Amino acid sequence: MSGFLAHLFDLAADNRDVFLNGIGLTIELLIFSTAIGFVLAVPLALVRFSHSRAVRAMGYGYSHLFRGTPLLTQLFLIYYGLAQFEAVRQSELWPILRDPWPCALIALSLNMAAYLAEVLRGGIMGVPKGEREAGLAAGMSPGLLYRRIILPRALGIAWPALGNEVILQLKATALVSTVTLLDLTGVARRIVTRTYSIDALFIAGLAYIALTYAIGQTFRLVERRLNRHLTP
Repeated sequence: MSGFLAHLFDLAADNRDVFLNGIGLTIELLIFSTAIGFVLAVPLALVRFSHSRAVRAMGYGYSHLFRGTPLLTQLFLIYYGLAQFEAVRQSELWPILRDPWPCALIALSLNMAAYLAEVLRGGIMGVPKGEREAGLAAGMSPGLLYRRIILPRALGIAWPALGNEVILQLKATALVSTVTLLDLTGVARRIVTRTYSIDALFIAGLAYIALTYAIGQTFRLVERRLNRHLTP
């Protein structure tokens, strides 16, 4: 066992730069797609509480579309599918859509938004009715009520589930290697192809475990601060 670990250490040391670049790309995609997904998720969650049936239907349709289809399919449709249309190739967006990195970011962000919106919707529904009534009794407008009371409380309630979604998004970034991006999985696959050994995948797995642990610990620390009023 010690010999195998020493071999993995040597392999990681020999390919240190490419592994670090792969980890950097993975973290980059994770951070940007999570941030964009969260920005999109807030209005998507709010429209589910709209008084308009048509508006609610649009929010539900978006969520159902991206949660009901595989992320790999979405990635392929954006990267390979849009290129099939002449109008897209002739548009000003083509310099962006022909590059795998923006396409991967778009797919990851749109998919992440659908899942985060459902998590936030659950958090909003979990806000105690008494807190809503207290805000209304204080003379808050609906917009101020959401900004000052409902959304902050919903974020605290939904925070553990949000952490799980970020961890799932970390693992979802491995799919970008299918569109030629050299993320952590892509780097490992290239080394496997060159060495005819799967040892690089073990290194990638250990790196994912370390990143997952770091994300989990970070969310736990933030959760303690967000919900410090609930701590005995």
